[in-house]
Amino acid sequence: MTKVMGVFVGKRKTAIARLTIRPGSGRILINNQPLEYFGNEVVRAKILTPLYFDEKFWKSHDFDVKAEGGGVMAIADAVSFAIARSLASKSEKALSQLKEYNRILLAGDPRQAEPKKPNRRSARRFKQKSYR
Repeated sequence: MTKVMGVFVGKRKTAIARLTIRPGSGRILINNQPLEYFGNEVVRAKILTPLYFDEKFWKSHDFDVKAEGGGVMAIADAVSFAIARSLASKSEKALSQLKEYNRILLAGDPRQAEPKKPNRRSARRFKQKSYR
């Protein structure tokens, strides 16, 4: 059993990603599937964004992600947030670079979908009237 270097959490909307880091060869697994099988090219690029700030760390560790809830893009954002937090905790240089590039990678994105209201078709839509 390899030593676990840390467990980090990223959240976006209703998606939660739990990241476990172990020494390894740079593999990224999302729900026990390689990154190559997850989403499309845009989604994979979003996940890999924080890793470009410390390629040495990336190539020497394996990233195992358990993701649940939300859609594909929300999961990608949650994984990206978790990876960025792991890099920031390991390297002061990566922390400053991530802050300069995009602070949301470290702080998260608090936006949520507005809940649907009673007697309406959606959160903000009212019934139309033909008079007045």
